[in-house]
Amino acid sequence: MVRGPKKHMKRLNAPKHWMLDKLTGTYAPKPSAGPHKQRECLPLIIFLRNRLKYALNGREVQSILMQRLVKVDGKVRTDGRFIIHRITDEEAKFKLGKVKRAQLGAKGIPYIVTHDARTIRYPNPSIKVNDTVKIDIETGKVVETIKMEVGNVAMVTGGHSMGRIGVITHRERHNGGFDIVSMKDSAGHTFVTRLSNVFVIGEGNKAIISLPKNKGIKFTISEERDRRRQKQEA
Repeated sequence: MVRGPKKHMKRLNAPKHWMLDKLTGTYAPKPSAGPHKQRECLPLIIFLRNRLKYALNGREVQSILMQRLVKVDGKVRTDGRFIIHRITDEEAKFKLGKVKRAQLGAKGIPYIVTHDARTIRYPNPSIKVNDTVKIDIETGKVVETIKMEVGNVAMVTGGHSMGRIGVITHRERHNGGFDIVSMKDSAGHTFVTRLSNVFVIGEGNKAIISLPKNKGIKFTISEERDRRRQKQEA
């Protein structure tokens, strides 16, 4: 018997990156259905209440959203469902999309589909799967393309190295398996991940988006200890 989608979520089943206290309640906000996976999204109620501390409870968050002051991808969000990083007004005019599919549709019309379920018809023939496109939010058109190539800077969006940023140094193809990409961050650390987890964000070692304060560098336990000691001594 078909039950339909679940309309609630227990806190124990919520993604870890939401950082919810298990003993402060039974349920967690249920994300609205959308193009992103549940484990990759962040509800707006958590963003405004738990991260920015703009509200004390869900009712106050709903009041903030109903004032139509919160926009995501240039659109007003009022349903309360979605590392915080401040961006400039210029950077808010575009977004990056990773190409997931590139094929021909009805009547031979070429199109591409990005990671956030955007469908763009008549793209540049040079755009391939795993490339990154810079999309103007107001018009929805592609204004720039960044190739998935060795030497370009990329961010890891999944796996054990999620959140790390580095330059692509090597790409291994494995027929029947996962393609592996080797990367090197600005601190000289090398790491590997699956090709599906790599999101190119710039040509060469210069990203076209602003980066978090730590520049996507993941320190070892001993390095973090040394950094804490240096701050204490300073």
